[in-house]
Amino acid sequence: MNSSIVISQSDGRPMYLQIMEQIREKVAVGEWAPGEEIPSIRMMAVAIRVSVITVKRAYLELEREGVIVTQQGKGSFVATDPGLAPRLFDREFNEHIEQAVRIGTLLGLSSQEMALRLRDTASQISENQVRDEDLAKETL
Repeated sequence: MNSSIVISQSDGRPMYLQIMEQIREKVAVGEWAPGEEIPSIRMMAVAIRVSVITVKRAYLELEREGVIVTQQGKGSFVATDPGLAPRLFDREFNEHIEQAVRIGTLLGLSSQEMALRLRDTASQISENQVRDEDLAKETL
């Protein structure tokens, strides 16, 4: 399994949090399936060029959250909880909304203005998806 975790030195967050976020995303979208073995702490550390301690901290936190399970002598695996992916999607979605609200508040937008922009953006994306689907059908 390719870890494909990318650590950004310009990101103000600690590296272990960046690792955790990206692993959660991989699990949420099904890139790492329930029950699938994930890279060992040592393999991950080498692949992303961070210390073993940093990866170990990320894995321990993910285990506390129920995202992964570690079996002594066997490795770490994506948890098999059927509600895990939806829970991770919900968590990430809420974090993005919270960030949008923080930015909107800093810009002086009211909650009504933020809600209107959210609705407008959702409508625009929906219209674009319909248009893209229609174009794809035409090319077949």
